[in-house]
Amino acid sequence: MQKEGERLIPINIVDEMKSSYIDYSMSVIVSRALPDVRDGLKPVHRRVLYGMYGLGVFSNRKYLKSARIVGDVLGKYHPHGDSSVYDAMVRMAQDWSLRYPQVDGQGNFGSMDGDPPAAMRYTEARLKKISDEVLSDLDKETVDFQNNFDDSLQEPTVMPTKIPNLLVNGTSGIAVGMATNMAPHNLSESVDAICAYIDNKEITIDELMQHIIAPDFPTGGIIYGYDGVRDAFHTGRGRVVLRAKVSFDEIGNRNAIIVSEIPYQVNKAEMIARTAELVKDEKIPGIHEIRDESDRKGLRIVYELKNDAIPNVVLNLLYKYTALQTSFSVNNIALVHGRPEQLNLKDIIHHFVEHRHEVIVRRTQFELKKAKERAHILEGFMKVIGTQDALDRAISIIRHSANPQAAKEGLIEAFELSDIQAQAILDLRLARLTGMELDKIRDEYDAIMKEIENLEDILANEPRRFQIIKDELIEIKEKYGDERRTEIDYSGGEMSIEDIIPNEAVVLTISHAGYVKRTSLSEYKIQSRGGVGNKAATTRDSDFLEYIVSATNHQYMLFFTEKGRCYWLRVFEIPEGSRTAKGRAVQNLINIEPDDKIKAYIRTNNLKDSEYVNQMSVVMVTKNGTIKKTSLEAYSRPRVNGVNAIEIRDNDQLLGAYLTNGTSQIMIATKNGKCIRFPEEKVREVGRGSIGVRGIAMEDNDEAIGMIVVNDVENETVLVVSEKGYGKRTAVEDYRITNRGGKGVITLNITEKTGNLIAIQNVTDEDGLMIINKSGVAIRMGMDEMRVMGRNTQGVKLINLKKNDEIAAIAKVAMDKDVEEDSEETEEGTDIVADNQEDNTITQAENETPAEENENSDSEE
Repeated sequence: MQKEGERLIPINIVDEMKSSYIDYSMSVIVSRALPDVRDGLKPVHRRVLYGMYGLGVFSNRKYLKSARIVGDVLGKYHPHGDSSVYDAMVRMAQDWSLRYPQVDGQGNFGSMDGDPPAAMRYTEARLKKISDEVLSDLDKETVDFQNNFDDSLQEPTVMPTKIPNLLVNGTSGIAVGMATNMAPHNLSESVDAICAYIDNKEITIDELMQHIIAPDFPTGGIIYGYDGVRDAFHTGRGRVVLRAKVSFDEIGNRNAIIVSEIPYQVNKAEMIARTAELVKDEKIPGIHEIRDESDRKGLRIVYELKNDAIPNVVLNLLYKYTALQTSFSVNNIALVHGRPEQLNLKDIIHHFVEHRHEVIVRRTQFELKKAKERAHILEGFMKVIGTQDALDRAISIIRHSANPQAAKEGLIEAFELSDIQAQAILDLRLARLTGMELDKIRDEYDAIMKEIENLEDILANEPRRFQIIKDELIEIKEKYGDERRTEIDYSGGEMSIEDIIPNEAVVLTISHAGYVKRTSLSEYKIQSRGGVGNKAATTRDSDFLEYIVSATNHQYMLFFTEKGRCYWLRVFEIPEGSRTAKGRAVQNLINIEPDDKIKAYIRTNNLKDSEYVNQMSVVMVTKNGTIKKTSLEAYSRPRVNGVNAIEIRDNDQLLGAYLTNGTSQIMIATKNGKCIRFPEEKVREVGRGSIGVRGIAMEDNDEAIGMIVVNDVENETVLVVSEKGYGKRTAVEDYRITNRGGKGVITLNITEKTGNLIAIQNVTDEDGLMIINKSGVAIRMGMDEMRVMGRNTQGVKLINLKKNDEIAAIAKVAMDKDVEEDSEETEEGTDIVADNQEDNTITQAENETPAEENENSDSEE
């Protein structure tokens, strides 16, 4: 009911809602949620810093109660809830939230586990040293001020920051109809990029990206893939994939995944709890226990694995299902002249440089004004006290004046002074009237005049102003710059296990007792023939290294057991170990039966390539000289429990399995030094369950020791090695072609000095040879050091064996020609170390033709 004197104005509710909501939206956008492009601060953060500046809690002062700071900010500048101010201040003190924290907190300021900070009455704070640079020159009229909420005080509209705060600390905020999410970057990189922009305003974003490579998050981690970074820098929007930094370790008898850095803004406790749920629900199998071992020294999360778990597979599942991999969606929206704009990298740098330029101009104008004011006063001093007569006259005027005002007027009239100069004269202490003080005044005046000239030159010279900006930034970099925390994996993209593991050359070693490991090829040093070798592996009691093969991480290993079954492993799934590591029991990696044992293996390329698997065949040979040929396609569908590969009769065992291309020649050697050569076509292809056919006829006391597959008769040579370290190379053509099943010809003249034959391999001058003996000593040598000699000879000594040691295995590896040429033969027992040991020729050679997939080593059981 309308009261007397009141007047009702009808308003359309739709129009009122529109108007009110727009007002609210603009208030949120401009005064709450979005940062200013110039100083990178939202109003609440700016007010916290200005409130602490007003209270004088600088980095070199004592801490002040957080409640006092929050109360001051609330009462003077920020008329909102106290939690809004305290929460903002707390985040400014957390080194896992800000790349370069601005508040120095004392007490409980929360944790990465999401623990809340202590109440503000318990904690204390002061400004960080870096915040002095954000507030620097604030008192020199460098920025505009505005009235606070009740018009009782003034507050800055922007900070005159020397730090490119929006770049280095980023920000996030949800406004109305828009949001911002800006990534932090490295200060040193940001300064370099800004200096490059100042030197060349036409610089492209790609050129800027040579300086500021990618975001740099306070929690470290790894940026997986570069496309999102590139999009963010070019357009202001992009999805950056972040991964935890992990390593593999062995704890007791178990493999473990160790996490040392987690992605930005991930709650560690929630991540671990969520992972535990997934393990319980069996979505992530293979994890035995999860422990958070983080302490004041750093973050450490341990995922201890079950014995049968493959670390890389478990890690891939963790990336897929947990916060060990997250994405940071960059959305660079900030206020430019009070209006929200989407900004690319160059835009952000441009606006910061423009702001710094304005600050330099205004600071110089302020300093020039102060210098001129001081010079004006000094000029008055020199007029009045410059000579003894003038000084006596001034003192007389002051003594005979009735009051200070009359004295001031007398001085003005007598010496033609301004009101300011006359007042300064009256304020002088008597001590300043001595001759020494007069000299100081003259010196100060000369210095002031030089300063005025310098400041006027700055204002008249734009290149000099930009040079000042650069010089101040470089000083900032020297004071606060640091190394990147976040690494970049440029190869990342859509997630697959292959992308996690680089396809580098490795050496696989398998011991007699079935312990397997993968080692980077570069760990082995090149050594000349006849060297003693360097320690390759530590084996368990009564064990020795039996097999060694070169491979690349993305290939497959097929394992064949004495019961005639075949199992699969990707090379990168084999645990990595150093050259001297013992390795892991292969039974823990594949589902082999307890009473079965691996006898042979082959290495293949991608089994999903149908053309490849149909072209290639698997040829197997047994100790009794039986040979069997089956299409690789029959082994191209990996099964967890393996498949039947060959039927093994009593008193026989599998020696090796090899890949052939259908046109190869096969050579089988025996321990008594015989060898047979026949075309692959002589062996018909049979199914997986068949026994096979006779490959070589042998005497009762003889047995086969291995087989090679020859594809290039002219260039390849036959290398045979005896158990006591003798070996030789012979041309393939020295062995006449016969039918399958013959007795063969002599390949090495067996004597007591040489011992029985233990290995046969096909090699060229380009190849290298890895030899490992039963005591674990390894030697790597180039085949071009061995001359080709006749078939029926004893050969030369390849390795000096100590005591009763014997050779356990040999394998062919690709050699780097530059390494071989640079290497010089040294005294026996010393290593030749080459600068360039990283060997990429293996990958190239193995992928050129499928026929080259058949290098393998055999060893006498």
